[in-house]
Amino acid sequence: MSKKVELLAPAGDMERLKAAIKFGANAVFLAGDDFGLRANAKNFSKEGLKEALAYAHERNVRVHVTMNVLPHDEDMTGIVEYLEYLDEIGVDALIISDPGIFSLAKEHTNIDLHISTQASVTNSATVKFWHDMGAKRIILARELSFEEIKNIKANAPSDMEIECFVHGAMCISYSGRCLLSNYMTGRDANRGDCAQACRWKYSIQEENRPGEYFPIGEDEGGTFIMNSKDLCLIDEIDKLIEAGIDSFKIEGRMKTAFYVATVIRSYRQVIDAYYEGNYSKDLADKYLDEIKKASHRDFTKAFFYQKADGTSQNYGSSSYIRNYDFIGLVLSYDKESKIAEIEQRNRFFLGDEVEIFSNSKDFYKLKIDNMKNAKGEDLEVANKPKEKIYIKTDLQLEPFDMVRRKIEK
Repeated sequence: MSKKVELLAPAGDMERLKAAIKFGANAVFLAGDDFGLRANAKNFSKEGLKEALAYAHERNVRVHVTMNVLPHDEDMTGIVEYLEYLDEIGVDALIISDPGIFSLAKEHTNIDLHISTQASVTNSATVKFWHDMGAKRIILARELSFEEIKNIKANAPSDMEIECFVHGAMCISYSGRCLLSNYMTGRDANRGDCAQACRWKYSIQEENRPGEYFPIGEDEGGTFIMNSKDLCLIDEIDKLIEAGIDSFKIEGRMKTAFYVATVIRSYRQVIDAYYEGNYSKDLADKYLDEIKKASHRDFTKAFFYQKADGTSQNYGSSSYIRNYDFIGLVLSYDKESKIAEIEQRNRFFLGDEVEIFSNSKDFYKLKIDNMKNAKGEDLEVANKPKEKIYIKTDLQLEPFDMVRRKIEK
């Protein structure tokens, strides 16, 4: 097998970019301040993009910039200058769904052009069309089965890369082309401002009984008829690698650094195990359990084996499942004094048993039997946001290791 599959991670800001790279991403996707589909993410200024590129390229990680809005004329102001700037600073790829933006990017840059999932590519003829237009990669629609994905890759031109989603939130509308948010709130999902109206709680009102609402389901908590479970294919990566898929995409530019680290680490370990000849269903299940330690929804394989059905929806709640708290980020470790400097992220106490994970195969358990603040004062509780906490431990920790604690219920 010639080239290993790329693991492509979301990077909503610089901290999440560093987490993605630390925990095993080969490439990251992010957005500048304009033309991306996550208007409410922090995103990157022009100077921030330069910093992100320098950090990633020093570590041999590619940077893909999203420009996948479906723009109106008023949205196109300044796009040529922006494209030329991205070309100048050395962006590796642009993710595009609109043919107009594609033609401008082709004319004004030498950057690899990737066709977004928003373009809803579901067949080999469309792959060939975009190949003839000069696209380097297709990010397939999320509504395809494994057999369809495999067939598209087999029929694609040899130099056309195929990327598919393996993990993250599913849109209720076709590959994210949604008008519901716009209709309900005036916020345009296709221009980066989705209100996620599909996850709201809905009831029925009968025409002749105004103000009298009836739940759609029988559960007294209501029902969420468009509330999709999240995609998770960690136990299917062997099939996708063998089908020749070039890139596995993890959704989540709005997620936390803890989420990015947890999910990327899990997929990295399973992918590496496959190439080392150690892949197994038990191993995939082990890292699925790790993924569940980050805040998550219930999981589904969506369209992978059949059309998504009622089991792909969550009818009880749109809330996340949270079994662990992210309580600290390791900033440094002094091998001589064995003191770890940890930035507090959620409250924890002296005597707590915590888990620390790095980009290795296993995590470590630690009982916090000592902790001090920057003044050297003993602490009983770490409860000040982002306070620097100092803990003595024989574990040789590294910057960006993550500290989590199980939530007792």
